Amino acid sequence: MSYMGVKQHCIELEKRGYVDTWRRAKEIGRPEKAYRLTEKANALFPEVGSELTLEILSTIQATSGANAAEKLLFAYFQKKGKGYQSSVKGESLAERLTSLARLRDKEGRLSKVECDSEDELKMVEFHDPLRAIATAFPTTYHMEEQMLERVLGQGVQRSEEVASGLTRIIYRVG
Repeated sequence: MSYMGVKQHCIELEKRGYVDTWRRAKEIGRPEKAYRLTEKANALFPEVGSELTLEILSTIQATSGANAAEKLLFAYFQKKGKGYQSSVKGESLAERLTSLARLRDKEGRLSKVECDSEDELKMVEFHDPLRAIATAFPTTYHMEEQMLERVLGQGVQRSEEVASGLTRIIYRVG
């Protein structure tokens, strides 16, 4: 497809509210125009896994007690963390964080590593497959932070930034 063909499709998707655009500055030359999916586009990508997982966790909680679901989540993060630990490579924190971001990107989290003006390392993600689970079981994000701390050997603090209806999940490391 030609550049103009792609651009026309993006303009139409923006009119319908599925795509958002902004200008991203470059060191040299004109800023580039970037496109991203909006919150409205989430309906086009249903997450059946979250619904199933929530149903299982709720059933376990109802049949086995109030802490049963959190025990399962804890076991999940323990196992996931061990998998990350065996796969994350690198001598420096920046190398390990970059390796972790690549793994999480392959999982569909749209992850990247950034370093801000104070040389603070952070992993930024643009998709949160745990949102529905964390809404029902609020300790989920805390367990995820602890898992990432074990993998990286550093403190991790999770935060979110919401702009134009889109969410960026930021993990500050160190």
